[in-house]
Amino acid sequence: MPRNSGVLELAVLGLLHDSPLHGYELRKRLNALLGSLRAFSYGSLYPCLKDMLARGLIAQETPAQSGGQRSRIVYRLTAEGKERFQDMLSEAGPSSWEDETFGVHFAFFGRTDAEVRLRILEGRRSRLEERLDGVRAALARTRERVDGYTLELQRHGLESVEREVRWLSELIDSERGAERHHQHMNGSTTTSEGGGDPSATTGR
Repeated sequence: MPRNSGVLELAVLGLLHDSPLHGYELRKRLNALLGSLRAFSYGSLYPCLKDMLARGLIAQETPAQSGGQRSRIVYRLTAEGKERFQDMLSEAGPSSWEDETFGVHFAFFGRTDAEVRLRILEGRRSRLEERLDGVRAALARTRERVDGYTLELQRHGLESVEREVRWLSELIDSERGAERHHQHMNGSTTTSEGGGDPSATTGR
């Protein structure tokens, strides 16, 4: 299987979760979603689809065409595919933090549990903070030995990672704020259901 078969499978399942798609439209949407992945190629798509068909995660149909038009194969998600998609969305380990996979997991955050979202964001930030330490150390070591262009390139890389860390921190703060609000609302609801009168439980 291709190195990025896991992220490609997640992307296909996520796109088909909304509606069935014929091959051309699926390729277009995958290109928009995975276009930043250098390792992604259309040559890896069809082996992935074939494997997913064999595992029963997707099914294919060939709708009738009028006017002599060539029929296009349409792919749709099966019940097993929907279950597999939910299982993949619940994964929050290191594989979901990497450069090749984080963007795809993030694209489906709207269907991901809040606790899982937070773990992925925190894991990604931690990974980038480790990278920052390495880049800063390398910059300090080579500052006197490289030309100005190389130094600017290193600074650009450093600033890019710093921006993503700030962005992740803002998202994490937002997720935690939403969680606190949810907990507060649930607490208010529980109090209201109990009548809102503490003395009701004491018999006074």
